[in-house]
Amino acid sequence: MKFFRTLSGRFLVLTTLFVMLAEVLIFVPSVARFRESFLLLRLERAQIASLALLTGEMLDPALEAELLRNAGVYNVVLHRDTTRQLALSSPVPWPVQKTFDLRVTGGAELIRDALIRLATPQNEMIRVMGLPVREGGIAIEVTMETADLRRAMLEYGRNIFFLSLVISLISAGMLFLVARSSIVRPIQRVVGAMQSYAAAPEDARRIIAPASNVTELREAEDALKSMQRELTHALKQKERLAQLGAAVAKISHDLRNILTVAQLMADRMEQSADPAVQRTAPKLVGSITRAVNLCEGALAFGKAEEPAPKLNRFALGDLARDVLDGERLAAGEKPIRFSETVPDGMVMRADAEQLHRVLSNLVRNARQVIAATGRQGAVVIEAREEEEDWAIIVTDTGPGLPEKAREHLFTPFQGGVRKGGAGLGLAIAQELVRGHGGSLKLLDTGARGTRFIIRLPKGGREA
Repeated sequence: MKFFRTLSGRFLVLTTLFVMLAEVLIFVPSVARFRESFLLLRLERAQIASLALLTGEMLDPALEAELLRNAGVYNVVLHRDTTRQLALSSPVPWPVQKTFDLRVTGGAELIRDALIRLATPQNEMIRVMGLPVREGGIAIEVTMETADLRRAMLEYGRNIFFLSLVISLISAGMLFLVARSSIVRPIQRVVGAMQSYAAAPEDARRIIAPASNVTELREAEDALKSMQRELTHALKQKERLAQLGAAVAKISHDLRNILTVAQLMADRMEQSADPAVQRTAPKLVGSITRAVNLCEGALAFGKAEEPAPKLNRFALGDLARDVLDGERLAAGEKPIRFSETVPDGMVMRADAEQLHRVLSNLVRNARQVIAATGRQGAVVIEAREEEEDWAIIVTDTGPGLPEKAREHLFTPFQGGVRKGGAGLGLAIAQELVRGHGGSLKLLDTGARGTRFIIRLPKGGREA
């Protein structure tokens, strides 16, 4: 049934079973005590029946048989001092099979004998010994059948079973109602809140409002609320970034076409004989070139993914010098020194064009940060070949990265390291390095400068 698959149904069943188990553990010693009481009652009746001998008169056989029948025994033997006296007697249908002395029987023996009696359906003849009441002698013993004893024990067991069942159902029902109100319903409320939130995670109104009085459930609701808030914020931010990225890609596409025309016109202006134009034209060309590069970077990042790297062997020193020469020209008269310490003849296997873009982004960022300070500085490209990969370190002597930039260093549109930056350079560089199966990380940054390290594995995959 579907009900018993629920937490409430299983709780009800388990509670009933556990209460029944507790009742069984109580039933075993109680039925043993019932057997003992039954036998003691027979001894007491037999003792009362034997009091007729105190009159000193001979008993009529019919009266003696009636007394024994009322006592439920076949004969009664009294132990007085050292004598053993047969008080009442009648013919015993078959021999005595077992003897039980209640004077020396402990609790474990009582439980064992009771269970054996319940498991033995045959009617047996037994001898039972015990202490007489009111100091009626040293001991009393009777001979009796076990049929009535077993029948009484079974009836007592049935009564106990039905009583235990009623108690179990009442207890389970009460616990079920309490658990349902204090545990199941709060859990159902949390599940309902999760389902409602999953239907529209952008809707902040569907975030759960913790209201449980149970400590553990309240902690779960608080954790769920915090997770839902973070997820809603992340989804909204991702949606805004997607919209912003689409808008930037469209604008960059059209702006690149416009700037291309402007760049051609600026190239012609450089050929002018006017001194003022000759002084202005290079700066104009440089600004337009940077704007075109920015548009191309935005468009490249806006693609679904970068193309797979085309792995070839090339001299890293030549590529590093080419990157530094370009940035040296872009620096112009700025007091920035560019250098490389790549071992002679160091050859690596990667996509040279993509690695050029990565190093250009890192060196350009370093140049722009140093230039913004107006002080002297240096940018250095180092490289070394290790056992499993190639390591390239780009170091600058700039002022270091601010805390905000370090938090979102490789996040597009958020990790800009200079005022007015789009925050795409490092994001694009990291994506290109990852395409090689490598990593781009910030080693350290501070007042003395910043260091980035690129690691490219030697076992890179073929495109």
